[in-house]
Amino acid sequence: MKPAAARTAEPVAAAAQDRERRRLQMADIARLAGVSVSTVSRALSGSTLVNAETRTRVVELAKSLNYTINQGAQNLRLQKNRTIAVVVPYDAASRQHISDPFFLAIVGSLADALTDLGYEMLLSRVDAEKLDSAGAAYDAGRVVGVIIIGQWRHHDQLNGLAARQVPLVVWGAEMPQQLYCTVGGDNHGGGYQATRHLLMGGRRRILFLGNPDLPEVRWRYRGYLDALKEAGIEADPRWLLDVPFEEAAARRRLDQAYQEGLSFDAVVACSDLLALQAVAAVRATGRRVPADVSVTGYDDAPLAAWSDPPLTTVHQPVDEAGRLIVEALLAQLEGQPPRSRTMPVQLVVRKSTVG
Repeated sequence: MKPAAARTAEPVAAAAQDRERRRLQMADIARLAGVSVSTVSRALSGSTLVNAETRTRVVELAKSLNYTINQGAQNLRLQKNRTIAVVVPYDAASRQHISDPFFLAIVGSLADALTDLGYEMLLSRVDAEKLDSAGAAYDAGRVVGVIIIGQWRHHDQLNGLAARQVPLVVWGAEMPQQLYCTVGGDNHGGGYQATRHLLMGGRRRILFLGNPDLPEVRWRYRGYLDALKEAGIEADPRWLLDVPFEEAAARRRLDQAYQEGLSFDAVVACSDLLALQAVAAVRATGRRVPADVSVTGYDDAPLAAWSDPPLTTVHQPVDEAGRLIVEALLAQLEGQPPRSRTMPVQLVVRKSTVG
């Protein structure tokens, strides 16, 4: 006789295999029929939202693939289901945690927007190396759509989710050959505004703190470079300090830069937390902010206004972002094609750059 644990594991494994088989079959039907997976689901349930010709074609394809309807998932995807998955990936290289003030702000904005429209939010964190798992809740019928906060370095995985017709919106930068919908701030404009502000204040040796391998940071870095070029300044390669969002990483890197004798009079940081670490690193050498070194951040998290000194930073319209992300996802659920949006950002000047 098998142990109890083995007897329990067998049906669980079988159920997981069945879910995976159904997911692949439905994706196959959608591809062959030239429609979305959500349209296939509606057609197989007999929904009148799908025209008769498409319903017939989908049903015939389903029969040819020996597909049987998962009644539980079908029921969840009907009007009774008003749940949206909000996914925060964890990227081992960037090391930005869900406790980051920006993440907390945008999750709160999404929660408000979803609640106002009568939807519930299912919050989860996934490994950024396995972003395709973000679609599991949709495949199982637990949610009707997915919102992912951040692209990280996994553009291809996001394209894969979109290719199999998972209703999806990503907070991030618009990319070439992008199949999925993004809503994000004007990252190039933000990097440009911060750098130009420092240049107008007389700064000429400006460091950039961030990892340009990340799409949003890459655009901020291009804005930084464009502002320097406009001012006739050639960027020193040593001015790029490639640091993750990990706590204390920027402080360690700046301490190292000082030890190496790198001279600078300003810092453009890609988050407010990185900027606050820069302030601490500058002060640890006996220099003053902003008298000796000016520092700008990014995001305009609540802590920026209350830091010492208050932080000059690029404000991202997080409240509006939550609403636009939700609207973009609901438009897809109504059959509209994905439409990406880039939102304007604004530099908020405080005492970290103006004495």
